[in-house]
Amino acid sequence: MVIVRHPEMDFYNNNSHKVIAINTHIGRRPIAAFGNSDGDMHMLEYVSKGKGARLSMLIHHTDKKREWAYDRQSEIGKLDKGLDKAAENKWGIVDMRKDWKVIYPEPIKPN
Repeated sequence: MVIVRHPEMDFYNNNSHKVIAINTHIGRRPIAAFGNSDGDMHMLEYVSKGKGARLSMLIHHTDKKREWAYDRQSEIGKLDKGLDKAAENKWGIVDMRKDWKVIYPEPIKPN
């Protein structure tokens, strides 16, 4: 028997494909989801439209100094439509620069 790996992607895990991947791997609608780009909107909608308590959050990368910054006009990563839809869909928005004291913690040193 020989296993051959072709250079094509197995699965494009973005946009509506995220919902398919979630269902394939866990088999039910999650109660929480966190995204950081417009490619995560389908996943956030899928989670937030379920019955019962749900949590859908956008992580807005706004800290170029400590990590990365992108949103509407970025050349990499796009967070545009998600920002517009957040209020209507009751998604929380976390602003990395304003809301996170630490982005990369110091490594834990072994005793």
